Order: sequence, then C-alpha cells, then structure tokens
Amino acid sequence: MKHSLAILTASLAVALGGCGLFSAKEDETIGWSAAKLYSEARIALNERQYETAIKYYEKLEARYPYGRYAQQAQMETAYAYYKDGETASAVAAAERFIKLHPNHPNVDYMYYVRGLANFNDDLGLFGFVSGQDMTERDPKAAQAAFDAFRELVKRFPDSKYTPDAIQRMNYLVNALAAHEVHVARYYMKRGAYVAAANRAQASLKSFPQAPANEEGLLIMVKAYDALGMTDLRNDAERVMLKNFPNSKYLKGGTGRTTPWWQIWN
Repeated sequence: MKHSLAILTASLAVALGGCGLFSAKEDETIGWSAAKLYSEARIALNERQYETAIKYYEKLEARYPYGRYAQQAQMETAYAYYKDGETASAVAAAERFIKLHPNHPNVDYMYYVRGLANFNDDLGLFGFVSGQDMTERDPKAAQAAFDAFRELVKRFPDSKYTPDAIQRMNYLVNALAAHEVHVARYYMKRGAYVAAANRAQASLKSFPQAPANEEGLLIMVKAYDALGMTDLRNDAERVMLKNFPNSKYLKGGTGRTTPWWQIWN
C-alpha cells in the first residue's frame, strides 16, 4: 500500500511538473527583455498582426511598468487597437494614457488617436466615398470624434496632427448637420411638422455653416406653412433667400402665383 502511494505521489509530481513545463513552453515570451518584447511588438504592428502586437505590448507593460519602453507601449497599444477596429479599447487606451501622462511630449497623438477611433467607427470618409448614407447612422461616434478632435485643436493648436483634425471636424460638422436634416425630413414626410421644424432649426443653430441647412431651411418654411405660422415661415424664407440665393430649391420658383416652397413636395 505504501509502495503504491509512493508511486502515485511520484506520478502526480511528474504530471504537475510536466504541466509547468508545458505552460512555460506555451508562453514564448518568458525571459524576454523589455527591448525584445518591444521589438517583437513593433514587428507585429508593422506586419498588421495587431492582436499579436497588443499581446506583446501588454506583457511588456505588465513586466516592465517603469521601464523606458512602457509609455511607448501604452501609446502603441492604443494605435494597434484602433487599427484592429477595436474602437472601445482604442479609446480606453488613449484616455488612460492621457490621464496617466498629461504632460507627455506626445500626448497630442493620443487625443488624435481617440478621435480617429471614433471617426472610423462611424465609417468616416470611407463611408462617404463608398456611397453609404452617413446621415442615417447613429451620430454618437461622429459627435465623440468631433469632441476629441476639438479638444486636440484647442489644447495643441501647433500639433502636427491639428490640420488633419480640423479637416475631419469640417467633415463631421457637415455629417452631423445632415443627420439632423435627415431626421427633420423623416418627420416632415409623416406630417409631424412641429418636430420637423424643431429638428431643422436645431441643425441651423448648432451647425450654422453646414451645407445641409439649405434643405433644413426649406423644411422649416414648409413645416411652418403647414402649421399656419406665417411669421416663422416668412423668417425662415428670408434666411433661405439670403443665405442660399442660388439654391436649387428656388429655381423656377420665383415669379409664380404658387409659393416656391409648395413646388417642392
């Protein structure tokens, strides 16, 4: 009995030892230096192996949290998440870096990545080019991207990322305004004239320079006319004529006995 017990104990020891060896073999990074982890992470990142890069960066930060590579790994982790399409993780990583290192010389880049992650989450320019109707998408990501870029521009006006951020903000303003007008159009078609006018007016107030306001003003004119609110209709028409004198909605509309806005049903 004692002999059997000894054999069993020895067998368990060997098995457990084998498991330890197996586990050690599973993690190829055991014993890697900070420089080695960072180098391998960069290679994976450059080869678009984003999951692998993230794994190496996280191991680097966990094992060498105070080394000279740690902060760089944190930034590149945010970028890797962004490139991998992991929006929430990219934003979280960028915000974590901003919180931990607000005075880092490259913190502007983290504001930029935070904006990019949300911008691409809304398909951004790529969605526009591919013909997808961005006005029908949830505007939360677009608004978050705009806010991130605006903070970058405000805090770091001389950043090398600021010019691109401004261009993206201009696009986002147009997209957000177009979304509001799209909703106003939806209400208008269903006879919800008060809601239509209010939504179009909200776009005009929030994004006064957006091209989408051309149609927004038309919706306001038609909605107020349907509601019998003559003064508000005339005000909207006056703004329309002043700001969009060459509007496609006005062509053929002047000089008629029927008001121009009633032509566009």
